[in-house]
Amino acid sequence: MVITDKPNTGFTSLIGGILQSLPKYLDEKSLRKLKALDNIHVEEQVAKFLSLCKPAKATIITDDPEDIAYVRELAIRNGEEYPLAMEGHTIHWDGYSDQARDKANTKVLVTSEMQMSKGINTVPRDEGLEEVLGYMDGAMKGKECIIRFFSLGPTNSKFTLCALQFTDSSYVAHSEDILYRKGYEQFKDLRGSEEFFTFIHSAGELDDRNCTVNVDKRRIYIDLLDNKVYSVNNQYAGNSLGLKKLALRLAVYKANNEDWLAEHMLIMGVKPEGKNRTTYFTGAYPSACGKTSTAMIPGQSMVGDDIAYLKIDEDGNCKAVNIEQGVFGIITDVNPVDDPVIFKTLTTPREMIFSNVLVHEGKTYWLNMGIPESQYPIEGLNHIGEWSKGMKDPKDNEVGVAHRNARYTIRINELDNADPSYNDPEGLVIEGVLYGGRDSDTNVPVSQALSWAHGVYMGATIESETTSATLDQAGVRKSSPMAIMDFMVVPFGRYLKNHIDFGNKLKLVPLVFSTNYFLKHEGKYTNEKVDKKVWLIWAEGRVHGEYEAIETPIGYIPRYMDLKTLFRQVFDKDYTEDEYVQQFSIRVNKYLGKQARMEELYGDEEGIPEEFWKIHEGIKETLLALKEETGKSVLAPSYFQ
Repeated sequence: MVITDKPNTGFTSLIGGILQSLPKYLDEKSLRKLKALDNIHVEEQVAKFLSLCKPAKATIITDDPEDIAYVRELAIRNGEEYPLAMEGHTIHWDGYSDQARDKANTKVLVTSEMQMSKGINTVPRDEGLEEVLGYMDGAMKGKECIIRFFSLGPTNSKFTLCALQFTDSSYVAHSEDILYRKGYEQFKDLRGSEEFFTFIHSAGELDDRNCTVNVDKRRIYIDLLDNKVYSVNNQYAGNSLGLKKLALRLAVYKANNEDWLAEHMLIMGVKPEGKNRTTYFTGAYPSACGKTSTAMIPGQSMVGDDIAYLKIDEDGNCKAVNIEQGVFGIITDVNPVDDPVIFKTLTTPREMIFSNVLVHEGKTYWLNMGIPESQYPIEGLNHIGEWSKGMKDPKDNEVGVAHRNARYTIRINELDNADPSYNDPEGLVIEGVLYGGRDSDTNVPVSQALSWAHGVYMGATIESETTSATLDQAGVRKSSPMAIMDFMVVPFGRYLKNHIDFGNKLKLVPLVFSTNYFLKHEGKYTNEKVDKKVWLIWAEGRVHGEYEAIETPIGYIPRYMDLKTLFRQVFDKDYTEDEYVQQFSIRVNKYLGKQARMEELYGDEEGIPEEFWKIHEGIKETLLALKEETGKSVLAPSYFQ
């Protein structure tokens, strides 16, 4: 059966017939729950996709605690999760070949009239629908379909977007309970409207570990015209949890048609010691480039670590909300020294899902968790199944203790640093924006944009080394503008122009900062992981006019004495001038090389705003003039004072 976005008269008649078949899948209790929503559009969706996927049964889950408990119990009963020794903790394993976002098979369904930027993976809409619906036809046979209702963003808010989820994975449904706000009652407030997103997911055929078998037929297709995402033959949350990065794509499309922003951004409260204030920042970082660890900096408060909606309020402020209520974080490198808040949360009783870590005698182990190598078990269960030290996979690669992209799933309110206003339906006033990538040789640790438009330029020129959070080769430098390109569904020039226009409409314009935690010298990092707290506190002080700065072609950089004072205040340690010069010198040749890469990237991209190129050319001309004037490829901060 091919399901189109807009039913014609014949299809409406067909739907009427399908609605009559609902008792085949839903018991009387679930039927009552469905009818209570009083929304024919929801009923039609339920009828269509149950008839297509053909589960053995389907269950409607409301906001009732008993319903929600049923989902968690089902995940354990089905063997998609297993209880661990610590109360509330469970473990889930994705299949060995299903460990990260599948960029190659994540595609936007497009018509001939839809314009997309290069790099956006697309498939003709009719062709894509035929393919993915073919894979979904009967995909849930013998399984139970869980039908969920969620709210993206706080409920009863101008930010709220409703989301309908179908899945035959109780692990996916349980994860969404932790990560998203209840939405069944919110659906009632739609009053029959069709303004909601729909996500249809099936893990497909499972093996004896309850992991997806047919990963070669993994497909994640985004239908912008119909506000739907189809995901099949996968379990890894980045591919299967519709409300996460899949919903972000739908929201990016919606936002860019409605004059607001949907972003791959953290939201956090920055609270400098000794000052009675909280300043809210957003921040965009590609995966595994420090976004979650920034949101978790000790002494600060976290609103969210992944996705933000931003709108302008009646007073001209930029307001933001976290669309999620939880964290799906990378667990690799989480240790008690660098990440004390997360580590404490992961090692104390609470409802939490680990994925793709090692389990031995009911305890979890992950890479670089801060224990000596001798304390890791030499055997156990992990993402390959039964594991022993030194074993190799079918491709003769050694299998580590855990996967580098292993994860944890928790609620924000389980964290000691959860911001008390993280659920504020009005949103929080944003006064600072952070952009950062994984850059070993160019960007300074922190700099401030010269203007809002220059800040947009900073975001658009983020570069980062690839990591295991995608299925690409790791360690390759790639452009990652705004950390959003993996989720981009509109022409990038239009997206940049909307960003610039958004800032121009604000009365309180946030200051924009570039950060880089990965600068190296002679193969070693020039700073400690925890130093990011100093860069952040300096940025917050700039928002309040407390620090002067040095103007350079690439932005404002800190003065040495201010950083020296902050390192003493924050860490009670000395920060030498040699360290400062090494970190904050302007690497002229490296910046010019980066600009050349940006010209190659954007040179033939239609619609790039004039402001972008004006800023680009201004920086380039200044750097070239400095190189000619000084004969140097690296200029110390003192040159600009």
